Amino acid sequence: MVNSDDLAQLIIGCKSGDSKCFSQIVDMYASRCYGYFYRLTGNKDLSDELLSELFVKLVEKIASYKGGSFEGWLFRVASNIFHDYLRSKQRRKKMLDVHKVQIESEITEPKKSGNEQFDLLEIQLKRMDADTRELIMLRFYSQLSFKEIAKMRSEPIGTTLAKLHRGLKKLRELMQ
Repeated sequence: MVNSDDLAQLIIGCKSGDSKCFSQIVDMYASRCYGYFYRLTGNKDLSDELLSELFVKLVEKIASYKGGSFEGWLFRVASNIFHDYLRSKQRRKKMLDVHKVQIESEITEPKKSGNEQFDLLEIQLKRMDADTRELIMLRFYSQLSFKEIAKMRSEPIGTTLAKLHRGLKKLRELMQ
């Protein structure tokens, strides 16, 4: 991983329009961001589409990055893209229940990994509500700190911790 000084230089380069710096940022974060989208959607094509949109937004919005955790900022943009996707889907369906059924039907069955516990975890995560699933993905798959997640979601850290705690408790119950 690149150190914070190198990352700061890359960000400065991106802000000045240096395509090589953008390319390096994309190389650094593409797999983590793709994993984030894939775990939320379970759909490879949709994840690729959302990832492409994320990096287009990165080019458009890099000037709005004012410091702090770049990863937190990047995953906030990713989260906003995912939520925009959900809202656009909801508008097309005009009913929350129809929207929920549609999202659940788009999530594909996980491929068998050969590890029964892992396969069960994938299935149970997909049964959870989108907000809780996203929290778990941000914390454990995207490796963001509680503080970064709370800031990204514009909520107190205690609220984030409580929601994640309840989500993990529910997930443990589902796993048994």
